[in-house]
Amino acid sequence: MRFSTLAVTAFALALGSAPALAENFPSRPVTMVVPFSAGGPTDTVARLVAQSMSQTLGQQVIVENVGGAGGTIGAGRVAKADPDGYTILLHHIGQATSATLYRKLAYDPKTDFAPIGLVTDVPMTIVAKKDFPAKDLKELVAYVKANPDKVTLANAGVGAASHLCGMLFMQALQTPLTTVPYKGTGPAMNDLVGGQVDLMCDQTTNTTGQIKGGAVKAYAVTTPTRVASLPDLPTTREAGLPGVEVAVWHGLYAPKGTPDAVVTKLNAALKVALKDATVKQRFAELGTEPVAEARATPKALGDFVGTEIDRWRPLIQAAGVYAD
Repeated sequence: MRFSTLAVTAFALALGSAPALAENFPSRPVTMVVPFSAGGPTDTVARLVAQSMSQTLGQQVIVENVGGAGGTIGAGRVAKADPDGYTILLHHIGQATSATLYRKLAYDPKTDFAPIGLVTDVPMTIVAKKDFPAKDLKELVAYVKANPDKVTLANAGVGAASHLCGMLFMQALQTPLTTVPYKGTGPAMNDLVGGQVDLMCDQTTNTTGQIKGGAVKAYAVTTPTRVASLPDLPTTREAGLPGVEVAVWHGLYAPKGTPDAVVTKLNAALKVALKDATVKQRFAELGTEPVAEARATPKALGDFVGTEIDRWRPLIQAAGVYAD
């Protein structure tokens, strides 16, 4: 088989372009896609991390909110983006649960991304509109069981962290509720504060300020130990509902095929962000903290996604909750 001189030259140039791309990266702004609406907990995490990464990379990291379908629309956009490091994804636990929840997922969460690193684990809280009648979790459980048709449970869509926590809550109570999906927990929280919905299970990054400000009523935090920013809020285990324990992890991804050297630069910037004093302080105020450096690696995130897919698959299948 004979190749033209032009074809051989083009091939050689293509081979040489990858190292050059990595060496010069980034030469323009990077877009960090958040697959939920602005104002929600994942958006809060992303903006804090993006600000620090911008300083390290010497180019602005712009957060773009692409909400809908439990985060799969935004994730799908990144999966199909050019693998050059200029489009990355900050997603939470939904990156793993979508593998089971969605029968027609347009991408593979395990193989269509180049993991960059884990970011943080965020506790969740069970909250209600401020005039909800139950004064503590025990009364809440009793009220919900006695009035299942009257109680509405908000979430950010199928596969969102709030949806998963809500499933655990209903499973623990063995009581189905009317669920109200939104395109993100930002608008869901707005309606909870406004009294249009009754309950929500949401991350501390979205609820801490509302709880401290008295805009919502809080019942419990869904972690084995109490959260430093909400010391008076009991755990679900303490309050008698041990079956509802979940923390929401967040990870950073690039599209599959992104050069290793580019992933390394993005990972280095992420690690700097997780040590940034401002980021750590704001995380603490929101009830979370950066992951340990050993978990903020591409391998750690890649392995963890696979583990989480296996963890959540039985629960989702048992609940019979799927989305097309």
